Amino acid sequence: MFIKIMYFVQFVSDQDKALDFYTKLGFEKRVDYPGPEGRFLTLGYQGQDVEIMLWKGAAMPGTSKDLNLGSIFIESVDLRKDFEVLRSKGVKFLQPEPEDYAFGVRIAALDPDGNRIELRQRK
Repeated sequence: MFIKIMYFVQFVSDQDKALDFYTKLGFEKRVDYPGPEGRFLTLGYQGQDVEIMLWKGAAMPGTSKDLNLGSIFIESVDLRKDFEVLRSKGVKFLQPEPEDYAFGVRIAALDPDGNRIELRQRK
């Protein structure tokens, strides 16, 4: 029987740039191991078991960079405040400001490789 989610993979071109970006979102480095198949680098939030693996490479080699394979959704307690902090640190967003929607507040950020990071605050 399966018991928990271990990792979500985020494909990146530069693991150090991605590490810098995700630590701006409050992630902490968990594992950083120069393994035989490549650098094994994971991040997570304090007190949570789920980790994001920042893996160097492409999800589907030879496909268009525009292919969006999914997003990571991160919850905030005060998204408008977090947005201002992240914007001051140089994080790029798809919209100029967070927007209200049926379930709360939302905005999408982009990591250095253009992966979408969906930021949400529940109603």
